[in-house]
Amino acid sequence: MSQPAEPAQPAAVWDARYAGSDYLFGTAPNQFLQQHASIWRAGDRILCVADGEGRNSVWLAQQGMQVEAFDISAVGVEKARQLASRHGVSVHYDVNDCDNWHWPVAHYDGIAAIFIQFAEPALRARMFERMRRSLKPGGILILQGYTPKQLEYKTGGPPQLDQLYTRELLTDAFAGMELLELREYEAELGEGSRHIGRSALIGLVARQPR
Repeated sequence: MSQPAEPAQPAAVWDARYAGSDYLFGTAPNQFLQQHASIWRAGDRILCVADGEGRNSVWLAQQGMQVEAFDISAVGVEKARQLASRHGVSVHYDVNDCDNWHWPVAHYDGIAAIFIQFAEPALRARMFERMRRSLKPGGILILQGYTPKQLEYKTGGPPQLDQLYTRELLTDAFAGMELLELREYEAELGEGSRHIGRSALIGLVARQPR
């Protein structure tokens, strides 16, 4: 009897998804990030978590910010570097996963966490806590994800309910931070070939205590 196939490793899965010449989620920044990034200033040190092919990190660098980003996919990071080069900006990129990246403490003025819903609950809890620790006092997190209603639309995001965000989940995860905005809403997305159409979204802007 043949043995069941080993599950694909996350890096290999994302390398395969990013292997084409197109940019899977486009090259324009996420709308929620674009609408709220003015809360940061030119020169601020910003981290983009699991930034894929670089659409958000490159745009933030174009706004004059000092940007670092990492992603598990070497293919995605190489495309991000190419995108940064085409736009004439500098971003410090690393290939790493959320558990093994170094997460410097109280280091960043801001963190962008856009559609990082690959994480099952235990990994998500570790990742959220590390994001909090990496913000300076007064540092600001901008996060966007899908809510459970997205399972009805099927226009992007994971099919696993426990990887989607609710208001209660985010309120609990970032308790103690000042919630500048926490909004559930619906909008039409047009981000590459993977986020297209009516979508059930949630956006959070939260400030680390000073």
